[in-house]
Amino acid sequence: MTNAEAAEKLREFGIQPSQPRIAIYVYLDTLRNHPTADTIYAALAPEYPSLSKTTVYNTLKLFRNCGAAQGIIIEDGEMRFDADISKHAHFKCTECGDVHDLFFDPAQFLPSVPAEFYVSEVHVNYRGTCPVCCRKRKSS
Repeated sequence: MTNAEAAEKLREFGIQPSQPRIAIYVYLDTLRNHPTADTIYAALAPEYPSLSKTTVYNTLKLFRNCGAAQGIIIEDGEMRFDADISKHAHFKCTECGDVHDLFFDPAQFLPSVPAEFYVSEVHVNYRGTCPVCCRKRKSS
């Protein structure tokens, strides 16, 4: 994703583009590694020396509030972020720590919710061993 594409995407979500916002969105959309705020800061700080952790945290909060990204909590105290806002689940490998997207038909997977309830978010997370780590384990 280019900076211009990121700026346009942010505008679509009602977010005024700025250099830090664009850089953070490009990082999220391009790498798709479900990073924490600290991971994003560590990756971008060398290129953007004036970037602060506060800016990263505030930008990610803005992205979540405007629907440009989703927050994922798979383990206690570990908030990760995803620019893919489609309905999907996440799988975290307990060996390497990578988080993978799992796509499914929500209508076939999720329980029905009584009409008097309003669902604003659904999070489906799995933990286990990814295929790469399984292969490493077998070859050891």
